[in-house]
Amino acid sequence: MFLGHYGLALAAKKIAPKVSLTMLFVAVEFVDILWPFLLLFNIETVKVHPGFTEVTPFEFVHYPYTHSLFMGIVWGLIVGGGFWFFKKDVKSAVIVGLAVLSHWFLDVVVHIPDLPLTPFGDFKVGMGLWNYKLITILLESMIFFGGVYIYAKSTKAITAQGTWGLWIMTAFFILVDLFNMFGPAPEDNIMMLFISFVVLQVIVLGLAWWVDRNRVSVDV
Repeated sequence: MFLGHYGLALAAKKIAPKVSLTMLFVAVEFVDILWPFLLLFNIETVKVHPGFTEVTPFEFVHYPYTHSLFMGIVWGLIVGGGFWFFKKDVKSAVIVGLAVLSHWFLDVVVHIPDLPLTPFGDFKVGMGLWNYKLITILLESMIFFGGVYIYAKSTKAITAQGTWGLWIMTAFFILVDLFNMFGPAPEDNIMMLFISFVVLQVIVLGLAWWVDRNRVSVDV
């Protein structure tokens, strides 16, 4: 899942107005931010097989340290706890931690049975929605555009950039998702995958920072 994670982060701004959108993006994508680094050091494994599912060519062979349910809980506690340590805001810290954990629950809907429950066993789960492209697009679009709507209604622009920046960010997400869905499969090259994932995250987090600094939360 791609759009769905960010849609959830955008919606979470309504209940966590003290948390920056950048932090919420980091939280929902935390395990995907870690993942390329573990690939680079051969701790986790992925292969590229065009047509492996209707939506993604990635075969996630081994990634229990980033994408197991157990480690999702651990990472949620670490990131949420770190947020509390610096901000001393229990409610916001809990939301940040849950946002980290949410990644596994959204992924389990779309992944084939390749998501481990723990790093210590072989049992894996997944509902396999990635085998149905149209349904995947509809579900992700509902979550994402719902999140954009909630974020737009629960914040207001304080500069012109706050208005058109939000729509530029939205358009960027749509273009990336369309490329992921209908573009060519990436090369089966870990270094190239690493670079592309890191560049994408830098752009996305930069857009979140830019948009959020030009908007403020409002009571609705």
